[in-house]
Amino acid sequence: MPDIALISYIIVMSITPGPNNLMLAASGVNFGLKRTLPHLIGISLGCGVLCLCITFSLSTIMTHISTIRLPLAIFGCLYLLWLSWKIWLAGSPVGRENATPMTLVGAMLFQWVNPKAWLMLVNAAILFTAKDGNIINSAILISAAFAIVGFPCVYVWAWMGDKLQETLQVGWRLRVFNGLMAGSLAITAGWLLLDEWQTFQAIA
Repeated sequence: MPDIALISYIIVMSITPGPNNLMLAASGVNFGLKRTLPHLIGISLGCGVLCLCITFSLSTIMTHISTIRLPLAIFGCLYLLWLSWKIWLAGSPVGRENATPMTLVGAMLFQWVNPKAWLMLVNAAILFTAKDGNIINSAILISAAFAIVGFPCVYVWAWMGDKLQETLQVGWRLRVFNGLMAGSLAITAGWLLLDEWQTFQAIA
């Protein structure tokens, strides 16, 4: 069974604001909880699969992390900026009509370029891999814990968005909300990119 420290770590890292949660809140408002479920499941499964791969490949990843970290962060942050633009467009009647929620596969694949997911999962692999070197058991345990414990944490954001849906049916309110979500996501992308650049310069 996962220990209390791992569960606490997953709860804190999963429920705090980040790219996934901001997108889930916006999706809940714009599409409702039911249509956001594939996005939710995709995040949980994506984190679990990515964690499994990171834990199995820990030694290799740590050797090359300085090489792959910045390109991944740049790609991920550019994608976040594109998503923030899509959320902004969803604030208009035409934009909302043409918008669609993120798919399960799309949400899973996004975790591979999500800087917060990499930081969270690499740290978990380092901190919670068994000291006896049993990588297989550790990888399965940590990955399953992220998929299971993380789901209700991110669910809260989609649920809150869904509950706000009726309140935000008025056109200008929806535009303001989507504008705030888009701006927050863009700021998050910029902050993450700046942090990664500073880390890269410190290592170089």
